[in-house]
Amino acid sequence: MLYFSRWKATWILLTTLAICALAIPNFFAESTVNSWPRWAQRHLVLGLDLQGGSHILLEVDTNAVRKEKVETLRDDVRRVVRENRLGSPAAVVIRGNTVEFRVRQGVDPQLALTKLRELSQPLGGLLSATGQRSVEVVDAGNGLIRLTPTEAAITERIRQSVEQSIQIVERRVNELGTVEPSIQRQGTDRILVQVPGLQDPSRLKELLGKTAKLTFRLVDQSVPIDQALQGNVPPDSELLKGTKAENNQPYLIEKHVVVSGEDLTDAQPGFDQRNGEPIVTFRFNNNGARRFAQVTQENVGKPFAIVLDNEVISAPVIREPILGGSGQISGNFTVQAANDLAILLRAGALPAPLTIIEERTVGPGLGQDSIEKGKLASYVGSIMVVVFMFVTYGLFGLFANIAVAANVAMIFGVLSLLNATLTLPGIAGIVLTVGIAVDSNVLIYERIREEVRAGRSPVTAIDVGFSRALATILDSNITTFIAAAVLFYIGTGPVRGFAVTLGVGIITTVFTAFELTRLIVAMWVRWWRPKTVPI
Repeated sequence: MLYFSRWKATWILLTTLAICALAIPNFFAESTVNSWPRWAQRHLVLGLDLQGGSHILLEVDTNAVRKEKVETLRDDVRRVVRENRLGSPAAVVIRGNTVEFRVRQGVDPQLALTKLRELSQPLGGLLSATGQRSVEVVDAGNGLIRLTPTEAAITERIRQSVEQSIQIVERRVNELGTVEPSIQRQGTDRILVQVPGLQDPSRLKELLGKTAKLTFRLVDQSVPIDQALQGNVPPDSELLKGTKAENNQPYLIEKHVVVSGEDLTDAQPGFDQRNGEPIVTFRFNNNGARRFAQVTQENVGKPFAIVLDNEVISAPVIREPILGGSGQISGNFTVQAANDLAILLRAGALPAPLTIIEERTVGPGLGQDSIEKGKLASYVGSIMVVVFMFVTYGLFGLFANIAVAANVAMIFGVLSLLNATLTLPGIAGIVLTVGIAVDSNVLIYERIREEVRAGRSPVTAIDVGFSRALATILDSNITTFIAAAVLFYIGTGPVRGFAVTLGVGIITTVFTAFELTRLIVAMWVRWWRPKTVPI
């Protein structure tokens, strides 16, 4: 156990130095680190509790989810009615949370009921075993059929909306260039967003408050806008206002969506080469490009509206077919507005509006106080451990202290490599790791003492001490690592921060306590040839 080949000793030392070196960027100013190569700029990020930042609690509009579910059901019923000639699609109406349809005279109501019941599908996932379905279909008599989304289907859709919203919010926040935001679910319909270092959350709130549902639709020219404003609106069209940049100009827009924002693959801010105004360029996927090309070919000379969250950004006239699957949006943007719109389009549309129900800005003063207290606790705890080991085990205690120092440096190196966020619970995890690392050395040293008392030679006692303590070290650390893994996957927020530092610390502890300490002791034995073990 005490024999190390040259390549293995070199590997252990180089691995230790390389991982410790990853922590070096944390000791330099951010402006200095930014001038380094990209791969060398990874460093620890202080969490919200250490450097301050923005704390925003969002709530998904469940009423909007319910409304969308009912409207989708209405559209599906109209499709079934049209395909099977059961009556007029206009006879399909929404009353509250129910869709009603009266079968046309001469059509068998049972046939209509059978066709409409095909819209009721078993709910998937965990609800599939309960036999619950998505739609309740009821024959109300006299040819009237009522279809209602079940509460289980609504609840499942709300859950899906929250999950989708978390992903979209994360993409939007990351586009701001902030580092390590914390975005997590709270309860059934809420999302907690914490962004360390962001002291002015106004732009963040503006980005998160927009649904960013983009559609491309044709402008309805069948009715003059003046008559439409007086109430003469065709059933397949609607009145929408332009943005403030468009002076809130009213438009009569067809409800039929030609191309939706879901077909966008990219959106970037830019400048118009003709007049230098800020614009947003976009590109469609194959499906969107095909539909966009078809519509622009068939409607040359007609206005084409770009609608974002029921506001008309612009309504340019189609001058020629657009066949390349890409285009640009112009609407009297500022540079900031064009950049924000590009961020929203790249991140995707929210499935439902988000409402800010709580907002806090954590000042840096509290964070600085926490840092100082955390430093003091870490220093006092580490010094006490170092003194205890040196007093109890003498020279071998010094070896253990060197290994523990390398262990802490390696923890910071690994966390820096991961660009992890360091919080107060994370600091607690590091301090706990110091104690665990020392505990591993105590197991080894006490085993060596037992072998010395049994009359073994110094080299044999040291060798047996390391080999027989290995199983105990692995057992204790693996069980602790399992607990850290469970905390990480089940816990949230501060609990996960503690679990990350503890889990990383366990891995580095096994390496330093068994490999690095054993190498140091082996080198000491080779150089000094001891007659006794000073332990």
